[in-house]
Amino acid sequence: MTPPTHSKFYDPSSSQQAAEMVWAQWQSGQVFPHFPESCRPLTVMQGYQAQAQLPTVSGRHVIGWKIAATSLNGQAHIQVSGPLAGRLLSGQVFASGATVPSAGNRMRVAEPEFAFTMGQDLLPQNAPLRLEEVCAAVATLHPAIEVPDSRLTPFTQAGEAQLLADNACARHFVLGPAAPDGWQNMDLSQHAVHAQVGQGDSVRYRRAGSGAWVLGDPLIALTWLANQLSHLGITLQKGHVVTTGTCMVPLALENGDTVLADFGVLGPVRMRFSDEP
Repeated sequence: MTPPTHSKFYDPSSSQQAAEMVWAQWQSGQVFPHFPESCRPLTVMQGYQAQAQLPTVSGRHVIGWKIAATSLNGQAHIQVSGPLAGRLLSGQVFASGATVPSAGNRMRVAEPEFAFTMGQDLLPQNAPLRLEEVCAAVATLHPAIEVPDSRLTPFTQAGEAQLLADNACARHFVLGPAAPDGWQNMDLSQHAVHAQVGQGDSVRYRRAGSGAWVLGDPLIALTWLANQLSHLGITLQKGHVVTTGTCMVPLALENGDTVLADFGVLGPVRMRFSDEP
């Protein structure tokens, strides 16, 4: 259903109500077609206002950020005009090799991604941050896998404002070990990534991608995120992780699947998708 086009003041109680709905659905594994008019975000800013309440209503803290829709294909799929930023929350992040819960996940895909850990704060600024400034603030690069999901159905028709309130389809995230030094001199836009999905010793399919999928370069995506947060008056904090968006067509998953994403010299990252521990 298309959100109503009338305008209304989006007060703090509305943003909190929207965040409470998202978190309740997140915990129950249920979905809803759209936010009720009493708290439905109608603009990008209202979507971000609702998202900002998620740490409070969930009792979790922000450990970093994700970027959705960093390819033209991804933007077309969810009918948005550009990338969307979402919060990575504590309790939703796993180390490489972990089992990621499949229960309640309707999207059921894995997305190999380039992730960066920040080595220093990037404060909001009046002028846009330059790529060189953002890169200088990075401490480490990591191979990673995002396992997204949405509390909206169909999420492909929800629109930017509601998707942002839904935390840009964030759910679970797997962070691999830091890549060896030297990545700073590599052209990440041309860096190949290979993935395989299967169960046990059996590989069901393989897929390849590259950094070019991610707004042309993962570092460009990282710079976009830093500037988006700056525009919102938010500091990109030292120690926060930023995962920059899938570098290939998302990997469709079945319960019990294992995923290996091989970033070559940057290292591998693995996960298992299962409703069993």
